[in-house]
Amino acid sequence: MSEAPKPRSRNAAPWRGRRRVEDAKTSFISVRCTAKERAAIDAAATEAGLSIGAYLRALAVGHPGPRAVRRPPIERKELARLLGHLGKVGSNINQLAHAYNSTRRIPSLAELAVMREQVVELRDALMKALGRDH
Repeated sequence: MSEAPKPRSRNAAPWRGRRRVEDAKTSFISVRCTAKERAAIDAAATEAGLSIGAYLRALAVGHPGPRAVRRPPIERKELARLLGHLGKVGSNINQLAHAYNSTRRIPSLAELAVMREQVVELRDALMKALGRDH
């Protein structure tokens, strides 16, 4: 005879491995605002690197909370510049493929090493602009 599984508690987390906090957020506050106000709040939260909820909580009570969603600000100008460089890399790869298909000549190891270093620099700059210093 097999034992019937125990029913789950109503308060049990549906996922496993995530720690519960003693002062869980159980209250919900809704605020109406204009589109302009919402844009200003969103911009300020983005600038602070927080979600809107964590940003408003930080303003109201002084801290964003133990599990605040932190979003690093993205440097849009830098990303646009890097996107241009990425386009150049794609163009260079296309030129290499065309040259190889025409002459069967591949770049020297020194030329490839320079290209590799440029791609590594581009990757590092992208990660920095995204706020992910590795």
